[in-house]
Amino acid sequence: MNKGLFSFFSIFIALLVGALYYTDIIQSPFISVLNGIKSNYHATTEFIDKQINKYFFQARHIEELEKKLQKYENNHLVMQQLASEINDIFVQNRSSFKTDPNVELVRTISYQKFGDQNRIWLEIDDYNSSRVYGLTYNELVAGIVVSHNGRPLGLLNSDTKSSYAVYVGKESAPGIVHGNNSKHLLVKFIPAWFLIEAGDEVVTSGLDEIFFKGLKVGTVVSVTKSQGYQTAVIEPFYKAKDPNYFHMIKKVR
Repeated sequence: MNKGLFSFFSIFIALLVGALYYTDIIQSPFISVLNGIKSNYHATTEFIDKQINKYFFQARHIEELEKKLQKYENNHLVMQQLASEINDIFVQNRSSFKTDPNVELVRTISYQKFGDQNRIWLEIDDYNSSRVYGLTYNELVAGIVVSHNGRPLGLLNSDTKSSYAVYVGKESAPGIVHGNNSKHLLVKFIPAWFLIEAGDEVVTSGLDEIFFKGLKVGTVVSVTKSQGYQTAVIEPFYKAKDPNYFHMIKKVR
């Protein structure tokens, strides 16, 4: 192959890679096909793992699952009872409010782009692309779910476009948490008259109807003041290590 032909192919490949990376119109069909392949791959590997566990670790696995099931059933019954009593209180006081939360287990397909661990494609049944959803992991806030070209994209806490309403400290100071593309998060627009100190806990407020109230986000590392507001640097509780599954809050009430 002469140098001219080699240069032509090199430029062609570079332009093709650039177009696929930066153009959503070209990128969209490739992503759909790749995500379908990845989804089938995950389903196949999970099926194989289940079969191996079924035949080689069946007794121990069943015992562990039975214990977990008893715990989950107990917690579920307690939550149902609490929800029922709360709804009864609403009825007795002639209130139109009711509690009917909805949480779904969702699976990660892949990262959106190589090198960016803050954005992940998710596999979600019955997905409504017009809404923003809350994403949790082991009862800790992990991020939010937004629509990208009609597909569910998880923005983990550290992503700069991941934001939701929170309370800070014992006085429940309101604020908005944002990702910072680093190991820390930022809580902005905290009114200056609230006392915020290092070590204060940050939890979701539920006012944005993305998360339930009181889910753990992190702890305050430091605080700065500017133009009537405070900004708190937060050490998050959730650490993105192996994000295979999450719980997505589909309905708060």
